[in-house]
Amino acid sequence: MTANALAGALADDGRRRVFAAIVLGAAGAAQIAERTDLPARAVHTAIRRLTDAGLVTGPDGALAADEVSLRAAARERRPADDAGPTDDPVLRTFLRGDVLVGLPAQRGRRRVLLAHIAERSFESGTRYPERVVDEALKPWCAAGGSDHATLRRYLIDEQLLTREHGIYQRP
Repeated sequence: MTANALAGALADDGRRRVFAAIVLGAAGAAQIAERTDLPARAVHTAIRRLTDAGLVTGPDGALAADEVSLRAAARERRPADDAGPTDDPVLRTFLRGDVLVGLPAQRGRRRVLLAHIAERSFESGTRYPERVVDEALKPWCAAGGSDHATLRRYLIDEQLLTREHGIYQRP
């Protein structure tokens, strides 16, 4: 799990409330609904999304935070926001920190930028539902340099992500 995927999974208030209830000991959907005052359907949706994102595990029906994934996300190395992404002139031109300010028109330059985004946003070999992919790409688009759907399409076109039945994977 990447830090972007973690942030995306917890971007919704309902999912944060469900995750907090799980961390504080609620082991099932009924307990979570009771502690969060959320409808059962919203709780089940949040549990599914948190599980898909790798934040929650549910062996034998008892939900728990996936501490291994959280530790891995915490250890992920990131440059300081004011530091340039690298010495690569393409990345320096089109990124400010981890935010995309534009997309290169030239395919070769665009591929360099997309490869950087794919490597920073997705673990190789991990399977991601489309919602998690979108949530991981949205922070890159905060400055309006592109939108997450365009990035997702370019990542597929450049074969930096594969898609099968709505599940995405970085080869």
